[in-house]
Amino acid sequence: MMIRGLLSILVGLGQTQTPDPFAIVGRAGRVYRNLTSLQADFVQILQDRAQGDTLTGKGVVSQAGNNYFAMRFSDPPNEAIVVDGKYIWTYTPSTAGNQVTRSPVPTDPVYGVNLLAKVLDRPQERYKATYVARDTTSGATTDVVELVPLSQNGPFRKAKLWLGVEDALPRRIELDESPGFRRILILSHLRTNAPFNKKTFTFEVPAGARVVEGRWGTGDGGRGTEDMGGGR
Repeated sequence: MMIRGLLSILVGLGQTQTPDPFAIVGRAGRVYRNLTSLQADFVQILQDRAQGDTLTGKGVVSQAGNNYFAMRFSDPPNEAIVVDGKYIWTYTPSTAGNQVTRSPVPTDPVYGVNLLAKVLDRPQERYKATYVARDTTSGATTDVVELVPLSQNGPFRKAKLWLGVEDALPRRIELDESPGFRRILILSHLRTNAPFNKKTFTFEVPAGARVVEGRWGTGDGGRGTEDMGGGR
């Protein structure tokens, strides 16, 4: 009898159920949409394997709503991507010279420029999802989930998300955006629902910089924006 009971326990341990990736992403989407704002320190790594190039930057990222966003770099210093509700201002002199690109905010009535809100929304309808592992990222225990879009028209080919077990917030995002190009965003010291100074989402053109009109996705020196804050 004791042996049979021990065997039953061992069999049960061997049948530990893999967490449901759709439930993890769905929870993250609900938590994220209920935020009024999100601010975090970031490290961004852009890998272009075709060119053999890697760009690394760090700073502070802030977002409130779908169309208010600021990604201000401390390295490279003084670089910024700011969405003020009407325009996207991109200033990356280390890759684009001493010019500012001003682009109109995309007219997406649901997500605006908030890519993460779009990534997390309705995962069962839009992705093949795989649970990868339990990990520790930026001091938080995370569930790692891989998403592959069912449609070829999405903003990425594959995404891997590290989502906090306790708070469901993202700590690391890896996006394979095109063949050979990967964007990695690592977030730490997350601050949620904090009030913001209006200047956070205001861009001041540096003295001597030339302003050019652009279209989002061009003229940003390859840095781009992966918006992280809470949608309303």
